[in-house]
Amino acid sequence: MDDAEPQMAKKQKERLAAKSAQAPGTNQRTYTIPDHRLEKPSITIRQVRKAGKVSYEVTGDLSATVPPIRESRYLSKKQCIEIYRWMLLNRKMETALENLYKQGKVVGGVYFGLGQEACSCASAYALHKDEWMGPLIRNQGSTLVRGFSPRDIMMQYMAKAGSPTRGRDASSHFGDIKDRNVVAPISTLGDLLPVLAGVALGARLQGRNIAVMTYIGDGGQSTGVTYEGLNFAAVQDLGLVLFVENNLWAYSTPADMQFRVKDLAERAISYGIPGVIVDGTDACQVYDAAHEACERARRGQGPTLIEAKMMRMKGHAIHDAADYVPKPLFEYWRKRDPIARFENFLLNVKKWLTPTENRELIAGVDQQLEADRDFAVASPMPEPESAAGGVYCEHGCHEIKPKYAIPKARKGSVASPGGTEAAVHLK
Repeated sequence: MDDAEPQMAKKQKERLAAKSAQAPGTNQRTYTIPDHRLEKPSITIRQVRKAGKVSYEVTGDLSATVPPIRESRYLSKKQCIEIYRWMLLNRKMETALENLYKQGKVVGGVYFGLGQEACSCASAYALHKDEWMGPLIRNQGSTLVRGFSPRDIMMQYMAKAGSPTRGRDASSHFGDIKDRNVVAPISTLGDLLPVLAGVALGARLQGRNIAVMTYIGDGGQSTGVTYEGLNFAAVQDLGLVLFVENNLWAYSTPADMQFRVKDLAERAISYGIPGVIVDGTDACQVYDAAHEACERARRGQGPTLIEAKMMRMKGHAIHDAADYVPKPLFEYWRKRDPIARFENFLLNVKKWLTPTENRELIAGVDQQLEADRDFAVASPMPEPESAAGGVYCEHGCHEIKPKYAIPKARKGSVASPGGTEAAVHLK
């Protein structure tokens, strides 16, 4: 008995020690979300009701100094100037579209990405030519980078016969899976995530790890299919690069009334994947994050969630005047215009462009847009008898050939009577 008592006391101490190690606050996991912004605004938007009328008020430091552009770790002088030109083309093309709408030449609505040009153009610039992208309605800059011309997009909105959809759609629902590797936007927000995950899976079955990129807004990020698509990509280590464009408003609902997390990049923790925060108005930050996520995807290391914080500087669409947005908030973000900041970076900080060279570059963009607008306006509408074309599958419309290689089959599997097993395994 004398020997047993010390042994029992020792075991009891060990149990108490183990229990103490599991106590709250002593064995918690922690996570890091890198935040590459040089400015972290502390701004709050809240809903108020006065005399039965609902409006929004903004509080916080709205007089803060505009931060500089963070110099890229990867971009060369030539590449920076190319991205700057894409951003200018994006902005000026949307201005042309707005004028065409006001002239009654656009059939439906128009969706703008004003203030989001750096995010759209610099992100798409990080993809290789043989990789894939699925843009949303505000990512028209991304489609320009992937090879569509302004005339393609203007004809699309005017439902012209020469548009990418041959006049069958008067909005942004167009793509090109043959040459440009662009999956058309899907109106049901979030649905592009599982589609692009499937593209990455298809490439893997053909022996390639590639980067595939798509976008979702702060509102659409709360949909169930967003979770399903990103979770599948995470489980299968698929190279999905997801840009969450936190532009502060989901139509007329402010971000502060949509979710409780401080940063949407925190949601990456629940998928077990990296989450990164960047300033969406800084082209260098956007590109660097996209480049690193794409490289990670090409190594077969799975998806990355990148939250780009910025402000949608117009309403949900051209019909929405955005009167619900407090005017001081617009003024705050207008000072952080991505094109003006990048122009200053190239001219005055890096001195990679002289004022004369910049004027010539802008004149070249204007010249291209004028020619493309005239071409689009003069293009014919589709013939009425062509309306039924493309409704039913004909002439091999569903013939889809492997992009990279023929999927390999494994020999000698007992699972298949014929001695082979199709490459249906996922990981």
